[in-house]
Amino acid sequence: MTIQEMLKRKTELGYTYAQLSELSGVPVGTIQKIFSGVTSSPRYETLRALEQVLKEPENSYLCEEQVAYKVKKQGEYTLEDYYKIPDERRVELIDGVIYDMSSPTSAHQLIAGLIYSKMISHVLDKKGKCLPMISPIDVQLDCDNKTMVQPDVVIVCDRDKIINRCIYGAPDFIIEVISRSSTKRDSVIKLNKYLNAGVREYWMIDPNRKKVIVYNFETENYPVIYGFDAKIPVGIWDNELEIDFQEVYDHISFLYKRDKDTEYSEY
Repeated sequence: MTIQEMLKRKTELGYTYAQLSELSGVPVGTIQKIFSGVTSSPRYETLRALEQVLKEPENSYLCEEQVAYKVKKQGEYTLEDYYKIPDERRVELIDGVIYDMSSPTSAHQLIAGLIYSKMISHVLDKKGKCLPMISPIDVQLDCDNKTMVQPDVVIVCDRDKIINRCIYGAPDFIIEVISRSSTKRDSVIKLNKYLNAGVREYWMIDPNRKKVIVYNFETENYPVIYGFDAKIPVGIWDNELEIDFQEVYDHISFLYKRDKDTEYSEY
């Protein structure tokens, strides 16, 4: 989409700059500069994040029931609408708002997969009751019909919460591997949702900045910020397992070396 097409689409949808910022993860000031012409050459990643929110759906119907997509106001959607969205369109539903999700990058999948493998090995070795699970998996966080999220990695210790269609209730532990387009959603909206829902521990992994932000909600000392050279203990397991992020970095370092001369890489 061109910038003019985006501006027209913004007007059609009735989004304010603040709403568009919340949905896309792009700062309000950046959006205003782009649409006013102050920024003449926006970054590709920024335009892509805005386009994901503003573009016309490829299929204007949710599925065979032929219910129009995005005919409701944001905040009014329910699980009934969520389940009618085609499987190939990745979205989350948070407090009645539908958020489009971009396809995961290679680094995203490598990081999540390696950490998950460490966690499942720990459980098998210890014969533990907690179950690590990896996305895509639906989490009906508040047990209501207004929210369904898809964290990257979760640990659920109460197996009664695991039903066939989803995890029904708050996991004990959640990891999100953040991207440029998901930063605000993961660090503000989801952070508050996870805290209020009863998640015990939440890690945000930022591959671009090589940082891990750990919220252990069972302590008063949070957040704690680590680099990719740290060994980070899993608090809900009384620190019995540590994830060595030097090993995580070594696992994906070829991506950084390949893109070291670029201004910004969407890992």
